[in-house]
Amino acid sequence: MRDATPLVRLYGWNRRRRLVKQDAAATQERQLHRLSHRARDTRFGRAHDFRSIDSVAAYQSAVPLRRYEDLWREWFRPVFPAIDNVTWPGSIGHLAVSSGTSSGTTKWIPVTSEMMRSNTRAALDGLTWHLAANPQSRIFGGPSLVLGGSTGLVERAPGVRSGDLSGIAASQVPFWAQSRYFPPPDLALLENWDEKLDRIARAAPNDIRSIGGTPSWLLILFDRLAQLHPDRPRRLASYFPKLEMIVHGGVGFAPYRSAFERWLDGSRAETREVYAASEGFIAVADRGPGEGMRLILDNGLFFEFVPVEELGSASPIRHWIGNAETGVDYAIVLTTNAGLFGYVIGDTVRLVDRDPPRLLVTGRTSYSLSAFGEHLIGEELEGGVAAAAQAIGAIVADFSVGALYPDDRHPLGRHLFIVELDPPPSPEALARFARTLDADLAARNEDYAAHRAGGHGMDAPEVAAVPRGFFADWMRERGKLGGQNKVPRVVSGELLDDLRRRL
Repeated sequence: MRDATPLVRLYGWNRRRRLVKQDAAATQERQLHRLSHRARDTRFGRAHDFRSIDSVAAYQSAVPLRRYEDLWREWFRPVFPAIDNVTWPGSIGHLAVSSGTSSGTTKWIPVTSEMMRSNTRAALDGLTWHLAANPQSRIFGGPSLVLGGSTGLVERAPGVRSGDLSGIAASQVPFWAQSRYFPPPDLALLENWDEKLDRIARAAPNDIRSIGGTPSWLLILFDRLAQLHPDRPRRLASYFPKLEMIVHGGVGFAPYRSAFERWLDGSRAETREVYAASEGFIAVADRGPGEGMRLILDNGLFFEFVPVEELGSASPIRHWIGNAETGVDYAIVLTTNAGLFGYVIGDTVRLVDRDPPRLLVTGRTSYSLSAFGEHLIGEELEGGVAAAAQAIGAIVADFSVGALYPDDRHPLGRHLFIVELDPPPSPEALARFARTLDADLAARNEDYAAHRAGGHGMDAPEVAAVPRGFFADWMRERGKLGGQNKVPRVVSGELLDDLRRRL
């Protein structure tokens, strides 16, 4: 395989030169103008008078915020699956199937050729920052392992195919680049996740240079590699000595950080976070872990930021990159070159820099836990679990949390954390985990601390340790194993009841 790294390095050098000169607000204004101009003659564009939109304020006045359910009911369901000139000119050739992690509702996210090109450019930004930090890199001297869902697509109508976003992306890879990706098509097509993991682990070449996927599924793959090679140390360097980078996203990394640090012991590989949703590739880390991801401002997306507490109001305040502030928890809103306009994707973010804009993903709008007025967000829950695991020297494989309400036996409500830890904790270690978790959440969140003060508003959290493989088995039985499926962080109702029955 010919090393293409020098070509990508040249691209990255030119890209960084352009980014240094980029004006964030002006760039985003241009993106909005191009998107509204492109869609002006669609049914959506005519209904919202896109021809008269000449500013961000005019756009926000003309286009209300919408969640997926609104978009589906008003615009997509009446013509599904042939979505032709509805919100974007021409017909939508691909639909990314995405199940809501908390609601379970199947979503059909439009994917246009413009969006696929945008996603490719965004991935090149990730490589740009990797090469800038690693001048001696040879990342394109060998294959990249991408652990995604099945690449099989279903034909919904003539010219309209649906499937996992990774499958859609794989169908668009040019023939000359296919040899640089692993797994090959016969493995990538497999829908049985267990078989797929096993065969990937067995067939993966030792020349792998980068690995990408959701952290929890990657850790299962690494365990499978260790089982196949019990004679080697449990380190990625034992299997992939030339590995340079692990690209991760989709869930908060804090609970998994310790596990990845152990797997990367002795390796020169770095971890690089990306913020790539089914609706668009939003940001990529250009610095070290925890320093925020740089928004990709010139790539077919326009960003808005709504204070989380405003989401339910009749006229929510809508900021954009020209006036959004650092340190505020926002619901992020997208307008995209796949025909999404004023779309609330369900993630919460916090800007940590404005020039250039960088953000942290802090959770989901549906992932806040406030059964008793404690107002915990995803970032705080994940940070608390990570701190508690560190206190007992354990690694978090996965976890979920739900609220237990007062009953005859428990006069106060409390949280139930169901945690898969390695190694399995002793009763004494589990008790220390619970105490550390309680103290850490109180330190992170004043509302939680107030409700725990004196034990009057909320009881101490209850922690249930489950054996390795517990969450994988649960997701398998729900038909949610692997790919872009994620273990839900905050559970309630039937999901919580189901988990409790399995304890």
